[in-house]
Amino acid sequence: MDTQCLEQGQIAQAHLLTGGTQNILLRFCRGSRDFVLRRPSRHPRPNNNDTIRREARILGALAGTGVPHPGLIAACTSEAVLGTAFYLMEPIDGFNATMGLPALHAGDPAMRREMGFAMVDAILALGRVDHVAVGLADFGKAEGYLERQVPRWRSQLETYRDLAGWPGPTDIPGIDVVADWLEVNRPRNFSPGIIHGDFHVSNVMFRYDSPNLAAIIDWELATIGDPLIDLGWMLATWPLPGQPVLENLRIEPDDGFPMIDELIARYAEGSTRDIAAIDWYVVLACYKLGIILEGTHARACAGKAPRETGDQLHALTISLFKRALSWLEKADSKFTAVAHTIPI
Repeated sequence: MDTQCLEQGQIAQAHLLTGGTQNILLRFCRGSRDFVLRRPSRHPRPNNNDTIRREARILGALAGTGVPHPGLIAACTSEAVLGTAFYLMEPIDGFNATMGLPALHAGDPAMRREMGFAMVDAILALGRVDHVAVGLADFGKAEGYLERQVPRWRSQLETYRDLAGWPGPTDIPGIDVVADWLEVNRPRNFSPGIIHGDFHVSNVMFRYDSPNLAAIIDWELATIGDPLIDLGWMLATWPLPGQPVLENLRIEPDDGFPMIDELIARYAEGSTRDIAAIDWYVVLACYKLGIILEGTHARACAGKAPRETGDQLHALTISLFKRALSWLEKADSKFTAVAHTIPI
């Protein structure tokens, strides 16, 4: 901090913040300024340092854009100082809706409705950023991005077989059906842009004085690809009538939030991207997130993670694949209805 000319004096009021499970968040004060330090956990996984470097890079690139994000103060890409890479960012004056709503938001369904639209507006802003102009031309490989998705996650699922005790995906509904459908119905073209990669209500913070976002957080999966991935991810994790809410994304009270069709319409109004295949992006999000969560279940079966956590995430995986199948059926019905209107 001294070499970066970042205030003077002793570190004070240091305390851990809740946040991403793979990283440490530490808030502290030095001089007259507050800082948040983000670094990998004490027992980092492979590539955690590279992830921290990428996060710092994208936060720096987003400075001055209309995307709500934590402001980057300084980054240390070297592991020589703390034993890991790390960066310092501005504290966020906001709240996580899954941790409870303040009185202003809890008491007004109309406020909650605007919160949903504010999330859509945030990914619209992200999708408008010219990744080349902000220095992220090499941040990801856009060419072949959609083609790589199903093979990548199918391969990830297969690696879980190396974990002793994992019974396999036998009780995950439609796991091959979903993958095959995604391959057959994959969109052929897209306009590249920045993807957050894990966009849902638990990874945003709202302002205390309005329904707007204070920041999108946890950028560890960010890359360059098809920005419709973020809309699909949001819809895949959004509460649906008659279906169980994904437990870690529960908001109470939950009345007033926009319906799925309203969120899609909001995105369509603010983007030039073709959303005709949005069902595909939602199904892909369910498929990818379900396989990611199943990894913890597989590790729990092998004694490498708490069994209770593994069982909870396995239940979420099953819920996500049920959602994928319902979206798949909806998409196929839509296609059939259109086909019946075409003269033979």
